[in-house]
Amino acid sequence: MSNVLEALVAALGPQVRLGADIPGRNHTDASGLQPVAPQALILPQSTEDVATALRICHEHGQSVVTQGGLTGLAGGAHPQSGEVALSLERMTGIEEIDPASATLTALAGTPLAIVQQAAEDAGFLCGIDLGARGSCTIGGNIATNAGGNQVLRYGMARRNTLGLEAVLADGTVVRSLNKMLKNNAGYDWTQLFIGSEGTLGVITRVVIGLHPKPQGVQTALCAVSSFDDALAVLRRFQQSYPGRLLVFEAMWREFMTVATQICGLSPAFEEDHDLTLLIEADMGEESTGSEAFSTLLSDFYEQGLIKDAVVAQSRADRNRFWAYRETPYEYGRFLPEEIRFDVSVPLDRMTEAVEYLRQEMPRQYPDSVWVVFGHVADSNIHINVAIKDMTSDTKKGVQNLVYGMVSRLGGSISAEHGIGRIKRPYLNRSRTEPELALMAKMKQTLDPKGILNPGRVL
Repeated sequence: MSNVLEALVAALGPQVRLGADIPGRNHTDASGLQPVAPQALILPQSTEDVATALRICHEHGQSVVTQGGLTGLAGGAHPQSGEVALSLERMTGIEEIDPASATLTALAGTPLAIVQQAAEDAGFLCGIDLGARGSCTIGGNIATNAGGNQVLRYGMARRNTLGLEAVLADGTVVRSLNKMLKNNAGYDWTQLFIGSEGTLGVITRVVIGLHPKPQGVQTALCAVSSFDDALAVLRRFQQSYPGRLLVFEAMWREFMTVATQICGLSPAFEEDHDLTLLIEADMGEESTGSEAFSTLLSDFYEQGLIKDAVVAQSRADRNRFWAYRETPYEYGRFLPEEIRFDVSVPLDRMTEAVEYLRQEMPRQYPDSVWVVFGHVADSNIHINVAIKDMTSDTKKGVQNLVYGMVSRLGGSISAEHGIGRIKRPYLNRSRTEPELALMAKMKQTLDPKGILNPGRVL
């Protein structure tokens, strides 16, 4: 046993697992990379345990990969050979809900679904929501600045985070469990850790700002002929009912074809349309809200912006509408190996992006099945490409195609999933050399030995 492992076992005892005692789930994350066993797994139960572990690893120059719910798609929590894995899975629990401040304080390993349920039980809503809510952790959500389905109204994780506790590479604990909207007392260091993917420190506690619960959610599926029409619907809805929109999801023709012809869902409309929108809005409890929602959609239809629409009349209808949007979670059952992209494209160039894919994907990869969908109102689209007998060269080719397009259009190679290991080689397509140099200075200052999540982001 190496000196660092001996020191960790001596200090943390059964919280350290070695060899065959390390569960297979800690050998990988959701990125699809080949599993790698860490040389040790640390399972701290408190911030002090995290501090002890990092202090020892810092002293020995031992690299550490931080793990939360292991739902990340960018390879950020996937171990590399020789690394020690630090999992926060035992640091769970809601510590406080403050109704006066409308805040919730939780340990970082708490699953997002538990945070959401605690907020709901207290009469509030947690603005962060992801498809992986049952297994992803609130600390991981903040460390990656996660987005999700409700960014349009509630913003990314950054906007929902008021305070943090984190442990630096050398074991120093920094704490600002702020519950106030206004606090300009010096540098807001917490912002550095949001979206840093564990490369600057390990988040151990969070303070989340909560929101009033929507009182009358209305849901509709709408068919439009073009992205320009979709944008017109978005802007006119926002103008007519400011702050009411919760969800504005777009699913292009190729996506709906896979949903119906491969995944087996019934067609949403009698005719095929270029773009299908899933719209949800908080219109209030009164019946007038439901009427206003339907009337506005009828106006859009009369104006030619919407070609067809159906409004949910029940929970079952709403679930049926969402089933289209959630088919990507089932692709593994129906399609060969996928490459999944999470990118942002300026809204005024979104049509150009989709048309480029429609031209180049069939030309360069004629046997591929590919789809485009996403939150769109915040510029975020997802591109999934499935190709039988995928090779590493094929993956690189598709990545160069997509990231090259995103770069040319002035977009971002990562909208909400982070950079991790998988996107690191492409970061310079979205960040300039001075920006990368500044990031490197931050990393060097906070982690001079480079032990925290090495090879991720930078």
